[in-house]
Amino acid sequence: MIADISNRRSHRRQSALSCYDAVVISPEMAKHPGDVKLIAEVVAIGDELTSGQRVDTNSAWLSQQLGSVGIPVGFHTTVSDDLTGLGDAFRIALGRANVVICTGGLGPTADDLTRQALGDATGRPLQLDEDSLKHIRGLFESRGKEMPERNQVQAMFPEGSRVVANPHGTAPGIDLSVSTDNHASRIFCLPGVPAEMREMWDGSVCPELKKAGLANEVIIHHRIKCFGIGESDMERRLPDLIERGREPSVGITVHKATITLRITAKGKDEAECRQAMQPTIAMIHDCLGNLVYGEEDDEVQDAVIRELAAKNQSVTTVEWGTPGVLARWLREADHDRQCYSGGLVLSQSQLDIGKLEDSDPMLERMIANAAEKAREQNPATYGLAVGPIDMERTRDPNAKLWLGMASPEKSTAVAVRFAGHPDIVMERSAKQALNLLRLRLVENS
Repeated sequence: MIADISNRRSHRRQSALSCYDAVVISPEMAKHPGDVKLIAEVVAIGDELTSGQRVDTNSAWLSQQLGSVGIPVGFHTTVSDDLTGLGDAFRIALGRANVVICTGGLGPTADDLTRQALGDATGRPLQLDEDSLKHIRGLFESRGKEMPERNQVQAMFPEGSRVVANPHGTAPGIDLSVSTDNHASRIFCLPGVPAEMREMWDGSVCPELKKAGLANEVIIHHRIKCFGIGESDMERRLPDLIERGREPSVGITVHKATITLRITAKGKDEAECRQAMQPTIAMIHDCLGNLVYGEEDDEVQDAVIRELAAKNQSVTTVEWGTPGVLARWLREADHDRQCYSGGLVLSQSQLDIGKLEDSDPMLERMIANAAEKAREQNPATYGLAVGPIDMERTRDPNAKLWLGMASPEKSTAVAVRFAGHPDIVMERSAKQALNLLRLRLVENS
């Protein structure tokens, strides 16, 4: 019955495939990826993904793996368990990408439609693969069970497919090459179960891509972390580095006031990529100076703890309004328990500010004194204080937050304005306090 459905739709589906040709590449050119820019698409299938009931981790992992072998991912598609929608997704992907990896929809139930949709989209009837059926029966027998008749559908493949072995599951994958007059694409359909999918990528898919000459380079990323200015100001300082088409490329992302510059290089191996990145890395450091605090997964607190450890110094904290954010971050970053001597987390009522406005000099002195008192009571080289945060005024452009820092020489407080979405005010404030100390430590190096 499945094959009959595929045959009835094959002519309409096959003619539609060529309508989506977007990347002009002949099958012969596909054998020489150095001559063309290959591009991949990752397709994730399942109602649980489109409904938001489950997070799609497979696509992120596959994109990383494709990038590691030099195949950039240009598209992520998520589609529900719908035959028409799946067919459309496959035709579009096969028309614009050279490598398509999809996950999900290879089970035996009525909503597992991947094989049928792929057959429809490419005009290829489904055919039974006896070896796959034998493998599936054997798995059930090894578990002391009889294979339900419905599981036979898992041994059905679009005509011309190659089987991707699934050593520990009942859903073998599909490997199919599709060519039109001016475009060649290769699609791999894998199960949605992450453990099975990853095993099949490592054991079959990646080796096949390398064998076909589609994966003979690597793509390496390097992240530089910055804090202290906004995204637009950052781009203004690095105008030539952010331009599209530059090699290595530099991208900007912002997360809770931390800016990440992602440098991406492509080459024959990691060493070549790293070497190509060095002039760009050096230029970023020259242009940004102390705005750069770290690399890769570094956070501001990691940079602070490194500097304190290098100087055999320590810090203590006192916070109002940030419910222990500063204390928690420093404790987590101080793995050796040598640089963070602990701190206080106080309620708003424990700072007697009465009717003081946030611009009152008395409030400034109180925050500076709080940092000094914390340093004395909980002996440390430095004391940091985050003043009270009035969440009702976070959208007021004139509202201020006071941050205090005490050192053996003096105690000071600085006012910063609220910026960004109210939801990040507390974390941004903690980062601003840490950055005050970081800059002090760097300048004294």
